[in-house]
Amino acid sequence: MPRLMAIILIFAVALVMAALTAWGSLALWYRLSLPDSGRAIGAGVFLVFGLCTVAALASRLRMRAILSFAVVFALVLFWWSSIKPEANAAWAPDVARQVTGRIDGNLLTLTDVRDFEWRSNSDFTEHWTTRTYDVNKVKTVDLFMSYWAGPQIAHVIFSFGFEGGEQLAWSIEVRHKVGGAFSPLADLFKNDPLVVVAADERDVVGVRSNVRGEDVQIYRLRASPEQARKLLLEYVAEANALARTPQYYNSITTNCTTTVAKLMRVAGDKVPFDWRLIVNGYLPDYAYDRGAIDTSMPLARLREIAKIHGRARADGLSPDFSKAIRLGVPFPVAVATP
Repeated sequence: MPRLMAIILIFAVALVMAALTAWGSLALWYRLSLPDSGRAIGAGVFLVFGLCTVAALASRLRMRAILSFAVVFALVLFWWSSIKPEANAAWAPDVARQVTGRIDGNLLTLTDVRDFEWRSNSDFTEHWTTRTYDVNKVKTVDLFMSYWAGPQIAHVIFSFGFEGGEQLAWSIEVRHKVGGAFSPLADLFKNDPLVVVAADERDVVGVRSNVRGEDVQIYRLRASPEQARKLLLEYVAEANALARTPQYYNSITTNCTTTVAKLMRVAGDKVPFDWRLIVNGYLPDYAYDRGAIDTSMPLARLREIAKIHGRARADGLSPDFSKAIRLGVPFPVAVATP
């Protein structure tokens, strides 16, 4: 039995070291500030070193191997912790500015609200504006799901409705540079910073539905005006914090869904962890199970109604875009799940 336990322990240590070796090699490949050949050499050397130490676990040198690996990996972690997001760079135009907000009584003044006019993904007119909102006039909050890579993965946008019909959408995105592109794997390794965008729906939603051809769906959320206001103010606080201290986007831990879940918890809502918060294409299923969206009909039927493609195309990004895409979309009527 002692021998069996020793074998199991060595096997477990080998698995951990192999996983850390894979992570370290990828981190060096993606983040070493060297040409491609230098990054390849650095990642390759660490990979060979890690595999050799794993192999050494089967010999009498196992303790020296573990100690050597621990020292080298500690150096990698020290280097990793020194990598900070850039505050200024040649950012892509649509994520070039980080919105910030100032509260004065009931008035919220937002600087750098995006209001682009999109003709194609590369042809657009830039508009950045400063706007003032009365937070006491926030009445609703809606969820947009924009499916760009099949049914499993979507981009999440929350939009706040004010008295009079005005909408203000918030999108947590990857702040990539000019010529850059979103990469779920690379963005696990401090590839791009996070940015919070506040924008008109004609811009941030319309570019996805009408220009990029994504499958965009809208769900009216069960939220009181007070809950909506609290969530809006948490978005503002998050945006201001990012303006002060940039942080990296992470495809698993810090993305458009996990960050929103954090904001909702801070605002006082209960958001139990669920695998659908990671595989976020199924977020409507999660919301349906919790009674956060309309449950008076089967989810499949609600999902069909939620698709805005036809209504958005017919509207053509007019000033009535927000009103047009909500036609026929129901508010929740069932009691929320405790």
